[in-house]
Amino acid sequence: MSYHLALAVCRDGHGNGHLFNELIRVAYITWFLQQAGYGNERVECYKMAEYAVEAALELADTLDEWTLAEDVIPVFERLLALHDAQLATAPLHKVIEAERQLRHFLAGTAPSPIPEPDLGNVENH
Repeated sequence: MSYHLALAVCRDGHGNGHLFNELIRVAYITWFLQQAGYGNERVECYKMAEYAVEAALELADTLDEWTLAEDVIPVFERLLALHDAQLATAPLHKVIEAERQLRHFLAGTAPSPIPEPDLGNVENH
């Protein structure tokens, strides 16, 4: 899928706005599918991915460097693996609903569809 390619290119420092949008898009769709019962990744993982894309976009804006921090590569690898599993198990109507939720979020004004983690109740994994 295109998001695996996006991760590979961004990891190597050759990303661009479109590729980073692909990464955050797949993170959000994975989140929506998890909320529908397909996955159990911690909310912190999703927030780390979101923050990493935001940081990369800021870096691109100031230094014109399109790269993803090395320490978040495993986070994206976990989310992409989960998304692959979701696509293999979730019915098509659930995937379409997740895409609808993404479009709804993008049309709105909320800063993120992913809630802030409850830091008082974080498990160590």
